Amino acid sequence: MREPSMETVPVSPPPQALLERFKDYGQEDAFSLWDELSSEEKDLLVKDIENIDLPRIDRIIRCSFHSQGLPSAAIEPVPESCVSTVEERTMEDREKWWKMGMKAIAEGKLGVLLLSGGQGTRLGSSDPKGCFNIGLPSGKSLFHLQAERILCIQRLAAITANEGAGIVPIQWYIMTSPFTDEATRKYFESHKYFGLEADQVTFFQQGTIPCVSKDGRFIMETPYRVAKSPDGNGGVYTALKSSRLLEDMNSRGIKFVDCYGVDNALVRVADPTFLGYFIDKGVSAAAKVVRKAYPQEKVGVFVRRGKGGPLAVVEYSELDPSLSSAGNQETGRLRFCWSNVCLHMFTVDFLNQVANGLEKDSIYHLAEKKIPSIHGQTVGYKLEQFIFDAFPYTPSTTLFEVVREEEFAPVKNSNGSNFDTPDSAKLLVLRLHTRWVVAAGGFLTHSVPLYATGVEVSPLCSYAGENLESICRGRTFHAPCEISF
Repeated sequence: MREPSMETVPVSPPPQALLERFKDYGQEDAFSLWDELSSEEKDLLVKDIENIDLPRIDRIIRCSFHSQGLPSAAIEPVPESCVSTVEERTMEDREKWWKMGMKAIAEGKLGVLLLSGGQGTRLGSSDPKGCFNIGLPSGKSLFHLQAERILCIQRLAAITANEGAGIVPIQWYIMTSPFTDEATRKYFESHKYFGLEADQVTFFQQGTIPCVSKDGRFIMETPYRVAKSPDGNGGVYTALKSSRLLEDMNSRGIKFVDCYGVDNALVRVADPTFLGYFIDKGVSAAAKVVRKAYPQEKVGVFVRRGKGGPLAVVEYSELDPSLSSAGNQETGRLRFCWSNVCLHMFTVDFLNQVANGLEKDSIYHLAEKKIPSIHGQTVGYKLEQFIFDAFPYTPSTTLFEVVREEEFAPVKNSNGSNFDTPDSAKLLVLRLHTRWVVAAGGFLTHSVPLYATGVEVSPLCSYAGENLESICRGRTFHAPCEISF
């Protein structure tokens, strides 16, 4: 074995200009272990930090720390006039909105935006969440189900428009993170985009932002790398702008964007009824909401910030328990009952406005976490923006109530947890589809109790229970099974 050389390696100082820049912003600690690094590690450190936009990050840290201590405007319940409830919606309304939405889709005016930066860590998987198979009879992943819903709506829109123009592809913009980007692209390629055209799917990455200590200094994950984390699902606004996708939408004639989170097995992607409602109301932002199931349910709710102020979302941890359980005598509902389920509709113009506004204001949420660092687990902050940070930028947000059992099957925790598991989501899908099949005149046989099973209807057959009579009437299906063409 070769003896290690006893020669002293000349200590090369850090690049002067870079060090000065970091000193200007009080972040020179990034170089604190420079003299102990090998030349290769020094190169890695320089490469890691030279592209950090220090003026921007410094502004974000200062504005976010400052806003932490400020009192926020008092919250009020959402006015009834801002909500379309299920019970007040007539059949005429639904049909009108469905047709309006279908017309806009057939004209290529709707784009779909998927927030898919997360890994399935809590599901026991390191793959992107969208690759997860929740255990349906078809074995389809969340990505697969969502792609087929887009295929179905494209086909229905072409039939509804009935102008012989053929199918207009719906553009699907998928936001990944540095942790999921490559795996997501490969997954789509290996599955031939689930029947979609490759050029109607666009991947782009959300940004990352340095993790900071309680005094606003960068935390070093290793002696040659700053600890960074994704900038939250609200990073989508900045990412759309910086990757020039808002320009892409404009050039394609897209006017409206349907935006949703990947971890909902019942999401109605590109929902024509919601789109028609949105167009009819002439607003710049809307959100689907479900009624809070019980006062202590851990969901963010929509509120109004200040008298006559904009709508905003307050996380369950920020809502005083007495407000969580306060009732509204007139409606019989909770005063704060409209849960945010990450199903939104925006105009492209508004997305532009939000990207500029959020960048100018530079206020991020500070999430206190234990962050792996050169000193072990350091208590510090991850800086995040949330998708609902957009709502205070518009005077006109409207809420659209949907039935939880029809549109909300969250997949957040591994099987064995108490709620929001792949098993609970699978059962919600099977129960809904069973109701569709029975309503269309079909019959079911089952060897386990019906509450624990059901049938799955392929999205290629039906988007929301329509057009099933010809497949189901008079036929018997043995649960569990998938009904497809």
